[in-house]
Amino acid sequence: MVKIALQIKASLECIENLYTNHPDYSWFLKLKCENCGEVSEKFHDLTEAEKVSLKHKRSETNLLIKCKLCSRENSVDVIEGSNGVYTSEDLGKFKTIVIFDCRGVEPVDFEPKSGWIAKAENEGKTFEDIDLSEKEWADYDEKNQTAVGVYDLEWQFVKVK
Repeated sequence: MVKIALQIKASLECIENLYTNHPDYSWFLKLKCENCGEVSEKFHDLTEAEKVSLKHKRSETNLLIKCKLCSRENSVDVIEGSNGVYTSEDLGKFKTIVIFDCRGVEPVDFEPKSGWIAKAENEGKTFEDIDLSEKEWADYDEKNQTAVGVYDLEWQFVKVK
């Protein structure tokens, strides 16, 4: 059981908070089997709100996958309550936005896609279902009459205790 945090860093233009629609957000991850080193060709999606039953145990997990190369069964869970918020105070540094409990695999890539939420500064508009698949997003906050945006989105995975 290894806990791995997904951290993001971005430039925010007139945005106070950037976060996901937790617990319904679908995390799209490429995974590497720790047994044989095989990296999945496609992105796997997992959502904290969705559970699948483990075959030989009386428990559930968010994602259960079988390695195509070695046939080992692996699982990943979103740790409940681990979803963070990237704020305007976090600019220029990586911040943890979610932690995964990984058994037999570890994430090696992330695809942000849609489902992000951005809250404009000065009690401005809240923008929902933002698509960050292009690593940037821009819009206009009518309430504050200013351009808003998320730019230069980066991410990294870090093992945590």
